[in-house]
Amino acid sequence: MSPQPPQPPHLHKKPTSFPDVIFTAFSLFVIFSSSNPTTSLLRKFTPLVSFPLNPRRFLRIPTMSNPSPSNLRNPIHHFPNPQSLSDWLKPRMPSDSFAAWGVKPGTKNVSNLWLELSEGETLLADSTPPVRTVEVMVVKVIGKDNKVLVESHQELSDGAVRHRCRPLSEKMKPGETVEDAVFRAVKEELGSVLGGSFGELRENGIVKILPNSYSKKVEERVSASYPGLPACYVLHTVEAAVDGLPEEEFCTEETDEYGDSSERMVADGAVSCKKHYWKWVDADSL
Repeated sequence: MSPQPPQPPHLHKKPTSFPDVIFTAFSLFVIFSSSNPTTSLLRKFTPLVSFPLNPRRFLRIPTMSNPSPSNLRNPIHHFPNPQSLSDWLKPRMPSDSFAAWGVKPGTKNVSNLWLELSEGETLLADSTPPVRTVEVMVVKVIGKDNKVLVESHQELSDGAVRHRCRPLSEKMKPGETVEDAVFRAVKEELGSVLGGSFGELRENGIVKILPNSYSKKVEERVSASYPGLPACYVLHTVEAAVDGLPEEEFCTEETDEYGDSSERMVADGAVSCKKHYWKWVDADSL
């Protein structure tokens, strides 16, 4: 006869003590006396997450009157003169590309880049090669039959011809609004045929920015002005109507591109634009 398997030990349930009964009853009373017990429990076990009472106030919608971002307008490097900038660039640039600056037709030289940095128009990242960041105002001037004005080419101070084939474009100044940049660009590059001062162009309605035409995008490419130097262009674009422009191809003169620069000697050594050549093209060709 086989032995009987061992029986499991009897588990003796501990009798509920009277204090435990009182505590349980009190807990149930607290829970069910709440107006919303589920909410109370959720509040106990759910971490608090706060939201703004008016979230829309934190949304920044780009407008044409907003100044350029300060982090793109303030250069991180300060070079006392063009030579110090050249010394900094040489080990960071391809030697053949850097040697072409100001020598290859249509290019600019170190003095030009130094002026851009000193005037806050350009940011230069500390990398190899460095990356040049520029904010650009692009004005698509709309004319007769919806044609767009483009700059076909420029005549530079060193006698070279620089081909452009793009709408009116101008580097933005530090803290400059889009509207101010538009009027300044028109005055500087088309002013010789329009006449009038900066204020007159604005107050007399000669330049009209078309509503809802503003757009912004970023392009990255190697700079044509500075061979071998990668560039990041933040393009602010508007469409505008400008009264008083010729309907055929025409030329404008820029008396002194660096006329407002405090660094006169450096400006004299920079390559500047003397003449702009313009023509009207179909919008589809851009």
